[in-house]
Amino acid sequence: MRAMKIRLAILGSGSGTNCQSIFQAIDDGRLNAEVVTVFSDNPDAYILERAKKRGVSTGILDCRGYKNKFPEEVQEALARRLQELDIDLICLAGFMRLVKSPLLETFPRRILNIHPALLPSFPGVEAWKQALEAGAKQTGCTVHYVDAGMDTGEIIMQAFVPVLPGDTPERLHARIQVQEHILYPAAIQSALARM
Repeated sequence: MRAMKIRLAILGSGSGTNCQSIFQAIDDGRLNAEVVTVFSDNPDAYILERAKKRGVSTGILDCRGYKNKFPEEVQEALARRLQELDIDLICLAGFMRLVKSPLLETFPRRILNIHPALLPSFPGVEAWKQALEAGAKQTGCTVHYVDAGMDTGEIIMQAFVPVLPGDTPERLHARIQVQEHILYPAAIQSALARM
């Protein structure tokens, strides 16, 4: 690990609240890193605005009209660009596509994801709804290394959130997000210490 700040790239598809929590942790001195670039597969995603307000470079991932697929040629171009930027760690923050080769080969054990459940339970989309439908008494969030599966990589850290009587999906998700914003910067710092 180099002595200077670790260089992060963030990939997101939505509003970017976890991206904002990373910015805040850097500002507060809890995370010794700098966000170098933010990419999104959604040109209207607010995560891009958050980055621009901080003067962080942004990019759009043109996934050729595919709703869920992350085309290999797009991943190849992204991997090359992130290498050019000397990125140390990639953080997925609400990025809704599966990362495969060549990103995984170019950045082995250097891609993290945050998931709104206690993995291995409830992988995939809308995990908080899955937890409610299953009658879970608690759920939470997980930061893990990304591998070729869906939410199957090695777990770095987890935070627990109780499921309360009368919880709605929206209320439960909001409480999980509060924990995500605490957990993700801490897990990034932990991952940096292992590099």
